[in-house]
Amino acid sequence: MRAIRYLMLSAMILVAGCANEEKKTTEESAKTEQTTKENKAEKVTTESKDSSEKDVTTDQIDKDRPASHTTTMKLIDTISEGPITPKSVVANNKGQVIANNMMYQHTITVYDAKSRKLIKKLSDTVDFKKFGIEGFDKPVSGAPVEAVWTEDGKYAYVSQYQLTDHGAEAEDMCSAGKAIAASVVYRYNAEKQDWDQVIQVGRVPKYVALTQDNSKLLVSNWCDKSLSVVDTKTAKQTEQIPLNAMPRGIVSLPDNKTAYVTAMFSNEIYKVNLKTGKSEMILQTGQRPRHLVLDNQGRTIYITVAGANELLKYDVATDKVIARAMTGKEPRSMAISPDGSAVYIVNYDENTVSKFDTKTLKEITRVEAGFHPIGITYENTTGDVWVANYGGTISVYDDKVSLVK
Repeated sequence: MRAIRYLMLSAMILVAGCANEEKKTTEESAKTEQTTKENKAEKVTTESKDSSEKDVTTDQIDKDRPASHTTTMKLIDTISEGPITPKSVVANNKGQVIANNMMYQHTITVYDAKSRKLIKKLSDTVDFKKFGIEGFDKPVSGAPVEAVWTEDGKYAYVSQYQLTDHGAEAEDMCSAGKAIAASVVYRYNAEKQDWDQVIQVGRVPKYVALTQDNSKLLVSNWCDKSLSVVDTKTAKQTEQIPLNAMPRGIVSLPDNKTAYVTAMFSNEIYKVNLKTGKSEMILQTGQRPRHLVLDNQGRTIYITVAGANELLKYDVATDKVIARAMTGKEPRSMAISPDGSAVYIVNYDENTVSKFDTKTLKEITRVEAGFHPIGITYENTTGDVWVANYGGTISVYDDKVSLVK
């Protein structure tokens, strides 16, 4: 019955209520933007493939780009090629952008940042036995949620919300408890355009982050109320650190031994010592703190509080909130500009994207997005901002447009 249910959801592009993360109803997805035109993923133009294979160095990035807090955003493209139902979108800043399409498409899609053309569509169905994981007689389908690229842009770790048709049904209230099967993280190899690792973690893994030395992968296990720590050399989980309900956003400090994690349904932020495996609740917030981003110096964390429509500025040295601002309705994911002068926030319930000055926490601009914007990334080689709209599109904005005085 579950397989039939997902087939029906995919056909209807049931995206707004994906896995009930913020407890939205499934009827909302009838408003989807998903286009009916489907494009073959493997039909790649020579131009887009060639450009994706070139390693974009920092010398190629426009050094004369204006400071991000002095510019506004202009929509330049809307991408639907896939088809897609993107929960997240993440740039590797080497010319590629990955979108993760959950159980509604059972795919990831990878795009060339400059041409914005589809490079690769890859199924989440994998033969676990090829990766040394026993107990699975046939290939397993996942449900791609979030991704993090390695610093060199060669690999992306992609969390899989569930192992489809294994264990009890995974959903965000975790109603089935321990009957929900532990899931995995896949690693995408950009050169081979295929999965090259399967890493076992906890139940309903959501956000993924790397320590800044790339030695550890951190995974928030939603239904285990824990943080998985994975040794990237061995591709093995070394421990699960207890947190509270329900962990999601993660940042890792430059010391490579300290992380901060949101516990959305507990309205808490946790500080985690990766060396000792201990965690402590460090901050209570308004309802549903969801996402964290860290500034370039590792001194300030920005926090979206989805249920309170709030942006917090948090000082790492004192472990205190030093500023706050109101956002649009239901702020979810964030990105920060490479120069650290602006943060970008998707406002899920009003279909907009906001840009804030990080120094003053004043809103610089707010622009229209697609239906239910939920993921966002800054693509540094072009200076564009990509937004994943759960309704079946990706909006791309030029962030170098001068503000009108």
